[in-house]
Amino acid sequence: MSLYTVDTTNKKLKPLDGTKLSQQQLTERYDLQEWLVSHPEALGEELLIIQKEFDGFDGTGERLDLLALDTKGQLVLIENKRDDSGRDAVWQALKYASYVAPFTAYDIEDVFAKYLIKNKPVYAHLDDHAFDVDQVKNTAKILIERFLEEHQEMGVAITILNPRNSQRIILVAGEFRKEVTNTALWLLDRKIDVKCVKVSPYKLAEQLLIDIQQIIPVPEASEYMVRLTRKDEEEVKAKVKDTSDIRYQYWEQLLVYFAQKRNTLYNNISPTTAHWLSGATGISQCNYHLIFLQKAIRVDIEFSRKDTLENKQLFDFFYESKDEIERKFGHPLDWLRLEDKISSRIQFTINVDGHNPDLWQSYMAWHLEHIQKLEQAFKPYMNEAYQVIK
Repeated sequence: MSLYTVDTTNKKLKPLDGTKLSQQQLTERYDLQEWLVSHPEALGEELLIIQKEFDGFDGTGERLDLLALDTKGQLVLIENKRDDSGRDAVWQALKYASYVAPFTAYDIEDVFAKYLIKNKPVYAHLDDHAFDVDQVKNTAKILIERFLEEHQEMGVAITILNPRNSQRIILVAGEFRKEVTNTALWLLDRKIDVKCVKVSPYKLAEQLLIDIQQIIPVPEASEYMVRLTRKDEEEVKAKVKDTSDIRYQYWEQLLVYFAQKRNTLYNNISPTTAHWLSGATGISQCNYHLIFLQKAIRVDIEFSRKDTLENKQLFDFFYESKDEIERKFGHPLDWLRLEDKISSRIQFTINVDGHNPDLWQSYMAWHLEHIQKLEQAFKPYMNEAYQVIK
């Protein structure tokens, strides 16, 4: 792949000069790695970085570049190579995956707490001289829970961290040797999640441009594999429903309540163990949500199309009518453009004791009232909103 500048007058393309990070005196550890720490979404998905230069493997002196959690609570091992991947990149990453496979939720929270202490004192509420280890571990746990609740995929409830045989690998390099790509494809065929991401630097005058592309699996194949995985998960869930789960019980009662009140937004929806239920807005991959958490309930409209720009365009379109929408809804709303995320969201939340079933009747009434108000406030704008992204 090459990048070009465009001469619109003469109808010509001029290729940019390719380069290497090493030629620009940029390092694997202090440059490439820090770029990914600050923008992990550059790897094509939402990730929570929980440690860098991780050397906590029992009995070894080996060091993993980055350790992260994905939106399913799976550990993701990220290995960076500045230019060439080398021959042993996959083998090295597989070793690391085996080392972290036994990690419990407590281990993961401990690793993340140490990362916060060293790299994110603002989150850990620390200074250089005094800190409460238990407090930092609790902060780490809260940040992980918040990340999972904000970004987990629809219909998939996260119950444990680092499920068995779920560890993933992302290899990042300027070039990949055939030994690496062949091995990665072989592992993918055996359902071991390996992703190869190519980093290609270019020079434009004095400016350095970076093109980051997933090359294995190709994005189209990756999406197809995700859809197959979701289908398998849905089939398993259809066979075995955890009706003892508190969320399942709440949604089961709420759907009956909604049907009694003749609300049709959630017709043909079944209770799940997830913390949300989705209702269609009329625009693909943009949904109304009912949210049920331990300490809060909310209603929202989320723009979660694949294209980040389209989500921001939809958000901005509605934001232009903010005052009128809030007047129709009856309350101020939280307008979350989420600049560093793919999706955007507009929501209304109240704090509750979600795990007290004695209060559920009032929560269901609140959900019904406010999802109806939300739909009524946004519905008049939907046809015009669709034209924004058409």
